Amino acid sequence: MRIAVAGGTGTVGRYVVDTARARGHGVAVLSRSRGVDVRTGSGLEAALEGVEAVVDVTNPGTTEREAATAFFTEVSGRLHTVGAACGVRHLVTLSIVGIDRAAGYGYYAAKLAQERAVLAGPVPATVLRATQFHEFAGQVLAWGRQRSTAHVPSLRVQTVAARTVGRVLVELVEAGPAGTVPDLAGPEPADLVALARALAERRGLGIAVVADPAPAEIPEDALLPGAGARLEGPTFRAWLAGPDALPTT
Repeated sequence: MRIAVAGGTGTVGRYVVDTARARGHGVAVLSRSRGVDVRTGSGLEAALEGVEAVVDVTNPGTTEREAATAFFTEVSGRLHTVGAACGVRHLVTLSIVGIDRAAGYGYYAAKLAQERAVLAGPVPATVLRATQFHEFAGQVLAWGRQRSTAHVPSLRVQTVAARTVGRVLVELVEAGPAGTVPDLAGPEPADLVALARALAERRGLGIAVVADPAPAEIPEDALLPGAGARLEGPTFRAWLAGPDALPTT
């Protein structure tokens, strides 16, 4: 089938694209660098010609509640309206484990709004909640870095490889619309600070990782998967030893 990937150049999107092509699917990458703006709809109708399913892994680039909510709901609405008009039969959207337990955190509230918009639209949909990615350790190091130190929140997580998430999203496309499916997580719970320290050592950053309190809006263990979750490798340790743990630039 022909699959369009909104956000197909990002952390998960590139793995969705690679997996879909490896499994014999045609792929259209929906990104502004390819002349498609999924929020405004510019170039979207032409890009969805002949597309049977859309995978949405877009990100607004902000964690601010109102801005993120506007982005997610507008993108979801646009994919539904233009997709339905173009004959798209399935919309698969990536969400985050635990957002209903931490809805006081602005970005997670925005993801909940996205889920509602996705499931209410005319195109049959599937929503996959995944835990934080193994790659999240590198993101928090970058966000919290101050010269020779990096401040990282002490959060219990059960990270999963972005490559694995990309593969599972393609499997869900192939399976057909299913509404909200079981959580996806990695094999082992861990403290985010420990993961960040291990990644900093692997990359030879030479910085001290300082543990900060978790945000008050995120309750303890809120980001861990729920009952019946799908657990998929590799472990963080195995991922850390491979090429995906190294910077791409």
